[in-house]
Amino acid sequence: MAWGLLSTASLARFCQKLNRLKTLEEPTTETLPQRHLTTLDLTFQGVGASMGFGLYVLTGIVAKWMAGPAVLVSFSVTTVASLLTALCYAELAVRVPCRGSGYLFTYVFLGELWAFLIGWTVFIQWLIGGALMARVWSSYLDAMLSHHIRSFTEAHVGIWQVPILARYPDFMAAGIILLVLAFVSCGARVSSWLNRTFSAISLVIILFIIILGFVLAHPHNWSAEEGGFAPFGVSGIMTGAATCFYAFAGFAAIAASSEEARNPKQAVPMAIAISAGLVAGSNILVSTVLTLMVPWQSLDTDRALADAFHQRGYSWAGVIVAAGAICAITTLLLNILLLVPRMVCAMAADGLFFQVFARMHPRTQVPVVSLLVFGVLMAFLALLLDLQALFQFLSIGTLLELTVLTTSIIVLRFQKPRPFSFQGPGSPVDTEQASVPEPGQLQPALRPYLRFLGGCRPGAAVTWALGVLVASAITLDCVLVFGDSALHLPPWGYTLLLLLSSATFLLSLLVLGAHQQQRQQDTFQVPMVPLTPALSILLNIFLMLHLSHLAWLGFFISLLIGLAVYFGYSIWHSKENQRERPG
Repeated sequence: MAWGLLSTASLARFCQKLNRLKTLEEPTTETLPQRHLTTLDLTFQGVGASMGFGLYVLTGIVAKWMAGPAVLVSFSVTTVASLLTALCYAELAVRVPCRGSGYLFTYVFLGELWAFLIGWTVFIQWLIGGALMARVWSSYLDAMLSHHIRSFTEAHVGIWQVPILARYPDFMAAGIILLVLAFVSCGARVSSWLNRTFSAISLVIILFIIILGFVLAHPHNWSAEEGGFAPFGVSGIMTGAATCFYAFAGFAAIAASSEEARNPKQAVPMAIAISAGLVAGSNILVSTVLTLMVPWQSLDTDRALADAFHQRGYSWAGVIVAAGAICAITTLLLNILLLVPRMVCAMAADGLFFQVFARMHPRTQVPVVSLLVFGVLMAFLALLLDLQALFQFLSIGTLLELTVLTTSIIVLRFQKPRPFSFQGPGSPVDTEQASVPEPGQLQPALRPYLRFLGGCRPGAAVTWALGVLVASAITLDCVLVFGDSALHLPPWGYTLLLLLSSATFLLSLLVLGAHQQQRQQDTFQVPMVPLTPALSILLNIFLMLHLSHLAWLGFFISLLIGLAVYFGYSIWHSKENQRERPG
């Protein structure tokens, strides 16, 4: 009996370790940032961190292999999912009074293990994504130079026939990463200037693509003779939508700079909304003109936009498009090398990653070690590996991160507000919390009708309802995606599972809505909670289930490696673990 009690207590303490929340420390006068960023500055950062990959990489791939001309529907579905998530990201960014990221928000509201897994997934995802973008940058530059770079490399180095390796080593891809790494090492001022300049050039060229593309549009390319508008059906559209989600991963750039915004509670939500709208509109319009200009079967997935203008006889326009791709992808690489090393540095400072990565340059305030290691690893991958097969892996990481953050909104709304006593100018202050019922309690008007929930302690029913909500969302999406194909359910079994999972999802949603929430009048809050985040969770999981088996295999392998790092190092060296030790 004693051994059983001891093991139960040990298990409870171990679970508490996994769910530790980050303690936000009061900054010193020296570490307080200057609040100089406007809404326009934040918008440019969001656009620069998002614009480019969807237009110059994913559009051609999704149109040719997944959705056909219905790629614009894929981008539209992704836009809805990303806007729902953007609302949640905006509230988290203005509620946490320090430099934000998905890792930080998860650590503050959900717990340590989830935070580490999000940070690890983002690290791997952007490592592969940055290398893939550098190879696309190289292919566009090679196209501008009539493929002389490829011919020279193949003639002097040779062609590799190894499955994992690329056809030939891409020295230009590795070189652009190292060049951007050098600029980022100079400090934030140089990086910010390059980001604004390249983002402005990229937006002008995108406008040029849309206008000239509609002039050259040929509606016959959507006809049945060319395969029709949606040759791969609804499944292809949804697979394309899931793949396109990585194109909307730029919210982190705005959240990461929220601490330096002049008025974060207004500037951050506005910048996220504007940048998400610009990226969504650009992706939808460009994918429309691309498939109207040329038949979708003839697209060159390596440089679809530039090749489309070449096919129509406008080679000079193809050169301009290639220049736009180079500017946009350079901006993306800048943002990756600005954000990810700082997130790794923050994880190291929290004790969840190796301490050597926490070192900052005393003059430029650049995380030197994490920047160098991350940049060199990315350059190595871009030099040697063929990463085209892993581009769907990027969307899994993004969808997982945003689903966890959406869940954080529900957790945040139904718990007591945390005392952020060191909030700066423009930060939200909990001024009216004492006059309203405690968050997590059953609403007084509903207590006579829901007496079976009245005996629960504040937050207990919410926790169970949230767990049931996520589980029922996964079940419902699995039935919708695999009910006819993989599960081979009879009609009555399919209908029964669909009704049961839908009813469970709605009941858990009603239980959540019956409880008291935090209400703040002076800061942005997501409307219609818990409905909005619940729909976001449902749609994100639905999109994740449409990704390929290879993407899921890569995700699980990276997850296992991350868990080994966490349980081998992070859980013992965590700063929160040090706080719990006696003395």
